[in-house]
Amino acid sequence: MHAGAQRLFILIAGVWVGSILAVGYLVAPTIFSTLTDRQVAGMVAGSIFKAEAYLSATVCIVLMVLANLLVTRGLGHYKTIRLILLGMLLCSVAAVFVFIPWMNTLRDQALLHGMPVMLSPSADLFGKLHGASSIVFTIQSALGIYLVWRLTKPV
Repeated sequence: MHAGAQRLFILIAGVWVGSILAVGYLVAPTIFSTLTDRQVAGMVAGSIFKAEAYLSATVCIVLMVLANLLVTRGLGHYKTIRLILLGMLLCSVAAVFVFIPWMNTLRDQALLHGMPVMLSPSADLFGKLHGASSIVFTIQSALGIYLVWRLTKPV
């Protein structure tokens, strides 16, 4: 039973972390290099990052529940895994409840005034939020790589 649960855990974590890396380091840059309108590219990328953030929060919670189950069944090395997942969950929560809504509000306000956000009075704040969210995403990516690394370590 433990082996099957661990394999499922590793499969879910691997696919999830792969999706994070694909979105952040393949899909988003491709959108910006393909679309000539940066405002449209930003809106498309923002929608994809929003979906990824919600997916990440959901998968992270599921994996934390499964990790708790594995710990109670005597697999103590999942205690560290839970801490990594907690860090990743905090990154997702920051994206879902802070960065994405705030940036969307700034973008919508600019559009109401007939201008792209980067030409609006909120451009500086938007840029800072984008930078901070990029740092949080990078931290989440690094934690995800570390998670998969730890999960594939022989016990």
